Amino acid sequence: MEIIRNMARRRLRTTLTVLGIVIGIFALTTMGAMAEHFNALLDGGVRYFGSSIQVGASDGQAPILPVSKADELMQVAGVEAVFPAYSFAAKPGGLRVVSFGIPDEIVSHSPSENGYNALKTSFAHGRDIADNSRGEVVLGSGIANDLKKKVGDQIDLPVRPQDAKADFINHNFTVVGVLNTTRTAPDSFAYVSIPDAQMLFNDTLPATFRGPLGATQLAESFTVYGKPGASPAELDAIANRINQQTTGLKATKPSDSVNAFKSGGAVFTAVTTAAAMLALVIGGLSVVNTMIMAVTERFREIGLKKAVGAHTGHVLREYLAEATVIGLVGGGLGYLLGVILTNVINLAGRASNLELFLVTPTLTAIALGFSVALGALAGVIPAFRAARLDPVTALRTTS
Repeated sequence: MEIIRNMARRRLRTTLTVLGIVIGIFALTTMGAMAEHFNALLDGGVRYFGSSIQVGASDGQAPILPVSKADELMQVAGVEAVFPAYSFAAKPGGLRVVSFGIPDEIVSHSPSENGYNALKTSFAHGRDIADNSRGEVVLGSGIANDLKKKVGDQIDLPVRPQDAKADFINHNFTVVGVLNTTRTAPDSFAYVSIPDAQMLFNDTLPATFRGPLGATQLAESFTVYGKPGASPAELDAIANRINQQTTGLKATKPSDSVNAFKSGGAVFTAVTTAAAMLALVIGGLSVVNTMIMAVTERFREIGLKKAVGAHTGHVLREYLAEATVIGLVGGGLGYLLGVILTNVINLAGRASNLELFLVTPTLTAIALGFSVALGALAGVIPAFRAARLDPVTALRTTS
């Protein structure tokens, strides 16, 4: 209670000090939540793309490959499975907006790929498509929300843009499944069978390539897997062998994709952390200023306490506790405001499949722990100053 009374003596100054901590922890919470969301996206991308080898046409060649190249890839040592891969914009054309996520795409899918990919998907509703199913689609959680579709609904893919040309082609699909949220690439994907993907790929080919040849015998690229659980080094070695032993193909090493994800995440995290730390330093300085003023104003009180038997440790603990309480109160309010703001923005963006923030238990512990630590550290110098006061000198001081 004495700590509360001391804080209430100068209500305006205490309020402004708490406000400084509020701003700092608010910045830490919001910027940290943005970094957590971005890092979750990157971590998922590392697992999703780091467990396979992407093989496309050699540099300078059009992304059109004969499906028979899969047999050539299967002859490379270490290759366990090869799938022809196709991807298309789910909503071609239209206005491009800044996005912190992966664009909505239609991708080819074989259920057996789940046995090889490190990022496992599961179903919130419905079921998976079969290898040779036709006219069925599985939607990621984000694209399902974006397109307002659920299991049993019909959907035309690709989605016809408002400015579509007369020769624009799309096809009707039935939604048979919706995936649970992964916070990475699959959330934005519409999965169709390889035969359906070949049909869509055929629509994109020049007229001379269209027809039965394009529908079944051409691929955009290949996804290659090693044995389940293969290490990145093993997959890199397989990629090198593909590049050495095949013609007209270029394999991208998984480590290159992983490093690209990680470097992007490191830069983003550094920027957001620096901004939050700047706000925290300002908040910490306000606590130091308040506690120094509190010690100066209470010289006679401190001297009286020490004259009647208060030890140096008692005075030290009192002022450290007061600074810590200021940090805790400001931190709690700043964290609460940060959570409210991030949830409101996420809720507003959910309708357009745009979520920017992710509040995690780790972020909560960091925000609240930092606020307490900041208050305590900011109170160390003033507390030592108070504890070391000579009682006689302090009693002679007028304030």
